[in-house]
Amino acid sequence: MMDVEKQKVTSDRYLQPFLDSLWLESGLSKNTVDAYQRDLVAFAAWLGESDIDLIAASRTDILRYQNVRMREGRKVRSEARLLSSLRRFYRYLCREELRDSDPTVQIESPRLGKSLPSSLNEDEVEMLLAQPNLNVALGLRDRTMLEVLYATGLRVSELVGLTNEQLNMRQGLIRCVGKGNKERLVPLGEIALDYLQQYLVESRPQLLKGVISDDLFPTQRGKAMSRQAFWYLIKRYASLAEIKKELSPHTLRHAFATHLLNHGADLRVVQLLLGHADLSTTQIYTHVAKERLKSLHTQHHPRG
Repeated sequence: MMDVEKQKVTSDRYLQPFLDSLWLESGLSKNTVDAYQRDLVAFAAWLGESDIDLIAASRTDILRYQNVRMREGRKVRSEARLLSSLRRFYRYLCREELRDSDPTVQIESPRLGKSLPSSLNEDEVEMLLAQPNLNVALGLRDRTMLEVLYATGLRVSELVGLTNEQLNMRQGLIRCVGKGNKERLVPLGEIALDYLQQYLVESRPQLLKGVISDDLFPTQRGKAMSRQAFWYLIKRYASLAEIKKELSPHTLRHAFATHLLNHGADLRVVQLLLGHADLSTTQIYTHVAKERLKSLHTQHHPRG
């Protein structure tokens, strides 16, 4: 069995320089680098039981380790990340001429499949939107933000970054600047426009208290709201509405797209409204819509 000192030499000589290179060259987050480190240390420990050095592992060793983890019931995403860790490590060793070949070359990555975004049905959206107190300035602002978000499908970062000049009340449009500084025009709809009109007349001046600001939805300090602050608001109102689903900052964006498709909208129109560069990104919502239809069929059809 490989002794502790030998394992330590392997870790110090090869593993730490590799991890350092991830920081410097790849710009990966600390959490990702830490995850890679855990994967490699665990693999090294498993190899050590057979007196095999991490640097000398073969394709067969990796396949055997994958089989062990599969029998342990590891999740597919965990296995995909493990293989990513090993690929990066052994490519690094080859690049540094510490190995002649990469043992991961002919190993296929596990298929993850497409994860469906969390969404709300139409009744749940109505419950969520009804929570802000319209009798106070902050409540009217929050209701207006939620209405605009659901009406337009904007990203939360796009919503909180809106300025007055991006809003065209007469035409009922928002000029949105999305990823890659790409502009798109998004219609608001009558209900969102009504709330915006009321908010601009009654609530926004109270919040600004004479402070001049171009931010469409300022805080009480007259500053733009952060994404984190708005995400906190969504969670608070969801709790008040007793919505138990797992939510994300983009929950209303997902609901916007799904409900449009449920009501017959064209996929390419939804793509344009969401600001997706690639149609394949939008197609995930067709899966969500199909799941919803299956659920309705099962629930309401006599032979469901």
